[in-house]
Amino acid sequence: MHTTPLDLELQTPGSLDHLWFKLHSVEWLYNSGMEQQLTNSHVLLFVKQGTGSLTIDLEQYRLRKEAVHSVRPGQTVGIVPEAGGELEMYVISFDMIGDWTKEVRLPLKVEVPVYPNAQMFILCDLMYSCCRHTHALERFRGQSAFHELLYELIKNIRQEPWVNSRSALEQSRAYIEKHYSDNLTIDQLASIAQISPKYYVDLFKKTYGRSAIDYLTEVRVNKAKQLMAQSGVRLRDISHQVGYNDEFYFSRKFKKEVGVSPTVYMKSRRKRIVAYSPHVLGQLLALKVIPYAAPLHPKWTAYYYKMYRADITLHLSAYRANQDWEANIHALVQAAPDIIISRDDSLHPNERERLEQLAPVFVIPWKDQTWREQLMLTAQQLGAEQEAHGWLTDYDLKVSQIKEMLHRSLGTETILAVSIHKQQCRICPVRGMRDVLYHDLQLLPPLGFDPEHYNLTVPVERLDELDADRILLNVCQEEETLRYWQSLEASPQWLNLKAVRKNQVYPISSDPWREYSAHASDRMVDDLMRLLCGLDVVSRRT
Repeated sequence: MHTTPLDLELQTPGSLDHLWFKLHSVEWLYNSGMEQQLTNSHVLLFVKQGTGSLTIDLEQYRLRKEAVHSVRPGQTVGIVPEAGGELEMYVISFDMIGDWTKEVRLPLKVEVPVYPNAQMFILCDLMYSCCRHTHALERFRGQSAFHELLYELIKNIRQEPWVNSRSALEQSRAYIEKHYSDNLTIDQLASIAQISPKYYVDLFKKTYGRSAIDYLTEVRVNKAKQLMAQSGVRLRDISHQVGYNDEFYFSRKFKKEVGVSPTVYMKSRRKRIVAYSPHVLGQLLALKVIPYAAPLHPKWTAYYYKMYRADITLHLSAYRANQDWEANIHALVQAAPDIIISRDDSLHPNERERLEQLAPVFVIPWKDQTWREQLMLTAQQLGAEQEAHGWLTDYDLKVSQIKEMLHRSLGTETILAVSIHKQQCRICPVRGMRDVLYHDLQLLPPLGFDPEHYNLTVPVERLDELDADRILLNVCQEEETLRYWQSLEASPQWLNLKAVRKNQVYPISSDPWREYSAHASDRMVDDLMRLLCGLDVVSRRT
């Protein structure tokens, strides 16, 4: 990990004398989540109503009125409202400056139990209004309200013990994760949560979207997957270690959850393959190969983290631009890999030499090869040519069918992919977008735009000249970009675009749209069907 977990201890109010706070922005979320984004400033999260799930880096928390959460610069944060419920909350970004020679810190932990009061939310409402005011005096008033909010927050911190910063229900879930091999019962788990068994069953499913027994099964199967990646293990021993005395019953449960038998799964994990970038992971999954190690993170590789974090034993850092490569190599020393697969343009000086000391390194030519050619080269290296040909045949058939549907739906309408990063606007920023939109699906680009010249930085006025009927919009999830986008989307230049006037602007996420691989291309096609035709496609999973 590039960042370390936030560990801010509760201190005496006197320590605040050395701190100075500057409010940046206040965002109000109502029944909407927040895609995992990188923070460049401090953030406080206040829930006014409802519940949801919060992810800070790799840790998950439950959003509720009785707790305020604090996020540190350099961390990532994502929010998901509870299904079927209402979530109303404030996201407050600010800077903190102090005399660091005195080691002064904000007196808050990541999750702070509080006694919520009306004054806190009155101040949040006032700050939200003031931050958007055109008059400087009112914006100054917002700064004053922020200091008052900090006072109210610190004054109302609950002082009673708060075990592991989790609610009683979350304590029971943590108990499942630690004691999954025991013979756990609903009565036992409900006792830990200090509620009745009937209420526990209902509350657990409502909170986490599945029953406690299904969650226990998921934890056991995921642990079994990790054990299967080790060499020389026996199925009988694995079943006992994860809480199943009957090896055959475990095999049936595993196949039901995973789709293949434990024997088939173990065979596929015998070789310790390292996918040294998310793009490589996207190629391996198309070949039905799950690597032993790969970069995973809920922001930078959101889909792979969600779908494969239990299958991939070693999680390498997925931090931007491979900045944590030395930490990744240190982790791989302990893993003893059989082969490492990497892009040729993503290795730092001396990095390849260090990797070759651990295992044979296969480097994929990146700039001069299409993802199809890269897939075949990777398949040849692993003896998986048959899987590659089969995957490409299925993909081309799928594209042919979806292309026909899209052409019927869009007719002669033009489509353009636009990316916002920092204060720049780029047209079709990566070749994966170009290949899927204009090569595979043969959608129409706007007049005046040649898809072969992608990744063009243009002013917003240029978008008006291109006059696209539909826009696929990718906004980088970091604070500077989001502040710029907030002002841009309210500007006359943006509001006057044809696609905006026709309400035909579709948000797309960086994952998969900025990845260049077979698996990412497949997911882009699915995404287009959902966005443009309102149809969900069942994606293939390895």
